[in-house]
Amino acid sequence: MHDLRHFFTSSLIAAGCDIVTIQHALGHASATTTLNTYGHLMPSAEDRTRQAAQTMIMRIYGGCGPDADLPAAA
Repeated sequence: MHDLRHFFTSSLIAAGCDIVTIQHALGHASATTTLNTYGHLMPSAEDRTRQAAQTMIMRIYGGCGPDADLPAAA
C-alpha cells in the first residue's frame, strides 16, 4: 500500500501539481510534511527550464527534428 501511495504522489508531482494540492490529496496536516517526504521528487528550476525550452521548440517546429517520425518513402 505504501508503494502505491508513493507512486500516486510521484505521478502528481510529475504531472505538475502544486504541493498544497498534493498535501490535500494525501491528507497531510501541513505542506511541510509533504515537502519533507516528497521534496526530492520536485523538479528543480533547471528541470523546469529544460521542459519550457523543449515545449517552445516543439511548438515552433511541430515535432520535426531528428527524433520525429518521418513518413515512409513512396
